[in-house]
Amino acid sequence: MGRKKGAVLQHDGPPDDFDPANPYKDPVAMLEMREYLVREKWIQIEKAKILREKVKWCYRVEGINHLQKCRHLVHQYLESTRGVGWGKDHRPHSFHGPKVEASAESVE
Repeated sequence: MGRKKGAVLQHDGPPDDFDPANPYKDPVAMLEMREYLVREKWIQIEKAKILREKVKWCYRVEGINHLQKCRHLVHQYLESTRGVGWGKDHRPHSFHGPKVEASAESVE
C-alpha cells in the first residue's frame, strides 16, 4: 500500500447540514461532525508533537544558551498544547482554551 500521487482530501470542514441545537436530528451529520472533531484534534496533537521534537533538538544543540535561543519554540509549543487533549482530566474548560489577555480597560 502506498500513497497515490495527486490524492486530495475531500473532508476539509465540518458538515454543512449539522445542527448544533438538535444534534440527533440527522444521525449521519452527527457522525460526520464527530469524525471532523476527532480529525482536527489529532491534527492539533501531531502539531504539538512536532514542536516538542523541535524544542528537544534546540535544547540539545544550544546547550547552556537554550533559555534565550529556544524561547520562541517553547512559546509556540506551550500555545499549541492549550486545548489539546481529550478532556478526561475533569478540569474546567477555561483551562483548556486559549489564554485570555487582560486589557487595560477591564482592570480599571
